[in-house]
Amino acid sequence: MPGAAEEFPWGRETVATVDKKVFLFLGVDDGSHPLGVTVKLRDEAAHAHALTCPGAEPAGYGRGGSGWVGVPPEPKGAPVAELLCDWVEESYRTIAPKRLPAALDGE
Repeated sequence: MPGAAEEFPWGRETVATVDKKVFLFLGVDDGSHPLGVTVKLRDEAAHAHALTCPGAEPAGYGRGGSGWVGVPPEPKGAPVAELLCDWVEESYRTIAPKRLPAALDGE
């Protein structure tokens, strides 16, 4: 994604940022928490669909009320990689300055 960077703002948790704002939480890889991705989904249908995935839940720390949803990719019935990529892109487009997503569209 244009302008995206991998960061570790809280030590061991991996996030993807754009313009210094988080658009994707990837969690930790030390086994202390289940593997998962957390994205911001403004589209109501996408958000509702994400919450139907096994183990999915509104994100913690008060983020769930603003459209953030955590989705574990491991359980049976988890979303396919293509759908997760679509959700990551939607989260990026929601958080990024408008000029950056325009680059994805070839503008």
